[in-house]
This record gives sequence, structure tokens and C-alpha cells, in this order.
Amino acid sequence: MVTKPGALAEFLRARRALVRPEQVGLVPGAARQVPGLRREEVAMLAGVSTDYYVHLEQGRENRPSTQVLDSLARVLRLDHDTHAYLRALAEPGRPAGKADQDLGNTHRALAVLLQQITTPAMLVTSWLEVTARNRPADALYDGLPLRDNLARMAFLDDTVARFVEDPDQLAQCTVATLRAAAGPPPHTPQMIELIGELSLRSDRFRELWARHDIHRKGSAVKHFHHPIAGRLTLYQHVMTLPDHPDLQLWIYQAEPGSDSERALRRLAEPAIATP
Repeated sequence: MVTKPGALAEFLRARRALVRPEQVGLVPGAARQVPGLRREEVAMLAGVSTDYYVHLEQGRENRPSTQVLDSLARVLRLDHDTHAYLRALAEPGRPAGKADQDLGNTHRALAVLLQQITTPAMLVTSWLEVTARNRPADALYDGLPLRDNLARMAFLDDTVARFVEDPDQLAQCTVATLRAAAGPPPHTPQMIELIGELSLRSDRFRELWARHDIHRKGSAVKHFHHPIAGRLTLYQHVMTLPDHPDLQLWIYQAEPGSDSERALRRLAEPAIATP
């Protein structure tokens, strides 16, 4: 499975446009015709010839060395995750994932485990499809029509603006998470379908997708405005399953003794008591 020739070129063009000259010690000048850096400026700062860098952006060169990639990452001001993504784009291929013949059994076992967790917990695919959730998570996301796919929820669900504190930050994080999960081609059919649908239906999604921002979920603080529980501040922990990298366990936890913990407990208790 080989990365398509245009993926690295597209990434470099997109990220070059996001870097301002003054961020890398250059004088902007008066008559710049391109957003961000010029190709020759990137080449100079990365220590490669302009012709070589042009070939990279044209897709005529797809195997830059690790040293070149590291230099480009520095010039383009890439963070750790985006730098890793750049390296993945330039790899000649990536090994196929472990066969998922036992994914069904794993999923069923985890779905049972979810019901033993007393705080909101969900199983989420790399294309942000929620394949299972426990009862507290049901209560947390109650009233959101598109909650079964968190990307559709972020861009196509009008009610999400009342549910999260910063809808635009959610949109940015969602797109960057999808970019990181999609990785170099080939993509799963579900990922392709989702990206195509959101690109057709959301101008904001298309705008953010073109930036090639990368975000890999781990632990973060999330703020919600729940119609019943009120304002909730929760720790979100996202764990990828080593044997099934397209499946993650998402758990939300409140600070012990906090107002959010008490509100979350009140919200979850009726759901947990439901037979």
C-alpha cells in the first residue's frame, strides 16, 4: 500500500501557506503574491535547493530523507503530531494493520465493560462513529440528534452550539483528529464517505480540511452545557486499542468532589437505574 503521489505535495503546499515570513525571521516585504512563505524561502531555510523543493510540491519527488523532513518540519513550524504525520506521508508504504477477524468479539467484550463504568464512556472509531456507549454517556449526549457520529455532530447538528462551550474549537479539533486518523492513503470506505459528505455539506469543514492540521487525542479538559445538569467540566481520556487502532475508548471523568461530579452523578443515576 503506497501513499498516493499527491498527498505529500498537497500537505507541503497547505502548510507553507500558513507560515508568515516574520515567524521564521524574514522581512515580509510589500508585494507578496502568495499567502505564507514562497517556495524558494522554504528551500533556503530548509537547506535544500529550490528545484528540489519545487519537485516535492509538484509530486515529482516523494522520498525525501529524514533529515530533509526534519528541516521542513522546523521551517513549517510543525508540532510533534504534525511532524509525525509528515513523515508518514513520505514513507514508501505502511504495513497492513492486524487482521480484524476478532474485532467483533473484542467489541462485544468492550461493550459489556462500558456498562460497568460509572462515568460516561464510549467506543469510537477513527472516523468518529460511536459504536457503543454506556448509560451515563447516553445521558450526557441526550438531545443531540447526530451524536452517533461526532464529526457529523460537530458540523451538521445545530444543537451542538448549545452543548459545547466553544463550537469552533470543537470543529477545529474534530477536523484535525480526522486528518490524523486518516493518515496517508489508503483510507477506509467509511472515512472516505464521511469526508466526502462533510465536504459537500459544510463550508467550514472544507476550509479547515484544507489546512492539514493534525491532532491526536489523548487527555483534555472539556466544557459542556447540559440542558439538565448545567455546566460540566470533565476530563476526557482517549485510549486507542493496540490490537485495533481504528477503535478507541473515550471516558469522561469529573474532578472528585466538584460541582461537575455531583451534577454528573445526578444526571447518570436515573440512567444507571434503568433496567
